[in-house]
Amino acid sequence: MNWLETLRVALRSIRANRMRSALTMLGIIIGVASVVTMIAIGSGARTKIAEQIRSLGAHVLMVLPEASSSQGVRQRAGSGQSLTEGDAAAIMAELPAVTAAAPSIRGVFQIVAGKRNWRTTVNGTTAEYFVIREWALAAGRYFTAEDTKGGERVALIGQTVAEELFPDFDSPVGQTLRIGHALVTVVGVLSEKGPTGSGRDQDDVVFLPISTVRQRLVGGSNQVNRDAVAYILAKAVSGQQLSVAEQQIAWLLRLRHDLREGQNDDFRVTNPAATMRAQTASTRVLSWLLASVASVSLVVGGISIMNIMLVSVAERRREIGLRLAVGARQKHIRMQFLTEALVLCVIGGLLGLMLGTVSTAILAYYANWPVYLSPTAMVLAMVFAGLTGLVFGYYPARKAAKSDPIECLRSE
Repeated sequence: MNWLETLRVALRSIRANRMRSALTMLGIIIGVASVVTMIAIGSGARTKIAEQIRSLGAHVLMVLPEASSSQGVRQRAGSGQSLTEGDAAAIMAELPAVTAAAPSIRGVFQIVAGKRNWRTTVNGTTAEYFVIREWALAAGRYFTAEDTKGGERVALIGQTVAEELFPDFDSPVGQTLRIGHALVTVVGVLSEKGPTGSGRDQDDVVFLPISTVRQRLVGGSNQVNRDAVAYILAKAVSGQQLSVAEQQIAWLLRLRHDLREGQNDDFRVTNPAATMRAQTASTRVLSWLLASVASVSLVVGGISIMNIMLVSVAERRREIGLRLAVGARQKHIRMQFLTEALVLCVIGGLLGLMLGTVSTAILAYYANWPVYLSPTAMVLAMVFAGLTGLVFGYYPARKAAKSDPIECLRSE
């Protein structure tokens, strides 16, 4: 018998026992669907984190003040007032491992444009901020160093603000916003960045020159340190220089803040991308762990395949004996039953692939969970389904091939 004839015999045998074959394939179907779904969930989470890392910009460090303390009660992290615009200027001017640094102050304000209004975050910063974040423009221009120096009333807005305040405009550039009692002109619209890892919308923001925010919005609200900033973003020269830049920033700020040996830092230098990469690694481990648990269904399905093939061998002893008596060799009998086991697993794998794809789509739609259905994962699931058929089908096939034709013919 050639391969094509062996396949025909296998399909004929499966059709002859449709219900038994369907129940046998159930374990393979569930196993493949579970593996595909679990890998899709893990891959989607990793893809989402990778997008968030890219949205931060390359080689970015964030410098935050330590928590403030009042009468022995510590406040939330970053509530201190130890960082200043001068610190940011010194970091950019004096540290060779840093290419840019941008101070930032922020607050939440009600913004009015014509008859529409929207409550959002207003971020006062410098032109270097957009270089560090690698934040492209959708329209207009960035504000410049001259705008910051002169305290010009210009603004850059995110996509969410543009959609909320200017839904009927082709471009908000040139339109006027009222923030508090200050009127500012929109000079640019930023491209979409998407949500952060915590779910905060990065596009729901308005950027003004930091000097404009101080003069017209927050004023001298911080009486202790009028030059204080909420945080400083810094960009290292390269990925290899990130740790060097971090050490240089810490050294410079301790020097500028007159911190003696043994005193704790009044600031923190963090690497957001490194934190997200750690999340990616843990997500990868978790997704493979879930896939491993789901693959137990494949093992259960393989055991079902072996049991049913043993039953099939017992039921078809006369057929086996007849074929051996007319000249079939052991390898032909073994190949016939291996082909049947393989076909069962491949059909079950294809059905499981369809079920996994549908369940992944449903999960993405209703649970709003990021998923990514990798073609590699789908191929691997099918390969493992086929291997399950070969591994668990080998013993029944070998038993059939080793049968004594005389005993087989005498059995009925």
